Amino acid sequence: MYSRPLIEDAWRRRAALTGTELAELAPHVEAGLDALDRGELRAANPADGTWAADPFVKKLILLSFPLGTNALADAGPGRPRSYDKIPLKFEHWQEPDFEKAGIRVVPGAVVRRGSHIAPGAVLMPSFVNIGAYVGAGTMIDTWATVGSCAQVGERCHISGGVGLGGVLEPIGDSPVVIEDDVFVGARSEIAEGVRVRRGAVIGMGVYLGASTPIVDRATGEVTRGEVPEDAVVVPGTRTDPSHPGLATYAAVIIKYADGRTRGKTALNDMVRD
Repeated sequence: MYSRPLIEDAWRRRAALTGTELAELAPHVEAGLDALDRGELRAANPADGTWAADPFVKKLILLSFPLGTNALADAGPGRPRSYDKIPLKFEHWQEPDFEKAGIRVVPGAVVRRGSHIAPGAVLMPSFVNIGAYVGAGTMIDTWATVGSCAQVGERCHISGGVGLGGVLEPIGDSPVVIEDDVFVGARSEIAEGVRVRRGAVIGMGVYLGASTPIVDRATGEVTRGEVPEDAVVVPGTRTDPSHPGLATYAAVIIKYADGRTRGKTALNDMVRD
C-alpha cells in the first residue's frame, strides 16, 4: 500500500532527496502505479455532477522517473522492442491474465503500465499512456492516442487517428475527460483539459482546446472547455468581431443527439463479444 503523505512530502523535497530516501520511496511509488493500473486510483474523479482532478496522481507518476532505469522490454516475436523506464502493461501477461481482464487487444496496441483498461474494452493498434483510464466496453480505434491521465468513460468509441491530449505538468491542470457513451470522430483532437459530457457526438476533424470557441448554432451562445451532454459538434468558423473580414476556427453544436444520430454512432456489440 502506498502512503500519500510520504509521496506528497517527497514531491515537496524532490530536488533534495537522498539515495536512502529514494529507496524508501520506491515501494510506495510502485504500489501507487499498481493502484492506477487496477483503476483504484484515478487522475480525475466524478463528484456531484462535475470532475475533480487529483494532482497527487501526477506527482506519483513524475516521481517514478528518477526511481526507474531504462530497460529493454521482453518483446516477443513480431513485437517491437522498447527501452524505457516504464514497462508496458501487458509485457508479462499470459492468456489467463487477458481472460480475467475481459479485454481484447489487437496486435499493435501499446499500453504503458499505470493505465487502466476496464472489462469489455477493445484496443485496436493504438497508444494508451500512463495514468489514462479507459472505461468498460469502450473501443480505442486504430492509431488513436489516449494521453497521460486522460479519462475515457464507458461505451465510448474513440475513432481512428483521434488524439486525446495528456497532461503531467503543470501539476494542477485537469486532464481531458470523455464521459460515458461519447462518440469521437476520426482525426479529432481534444486537449487542454476539455470535458466532453455524456452522450455527446464529436464529428470528424474537430479540434477542441481550452480556448476553442464552442458555438451553439441555434442560440448563438459561445462556451469554452466543455461540450454539453448529447451535443453534436462539427468543425466550423465564426467571424472575428474585431476584424470582420476574417473568420477563425470554432467548434459548432449543430443539434443534440436523437434516435437517428444514435443509430449512426451505435457501438457494434459483435466486435466486443
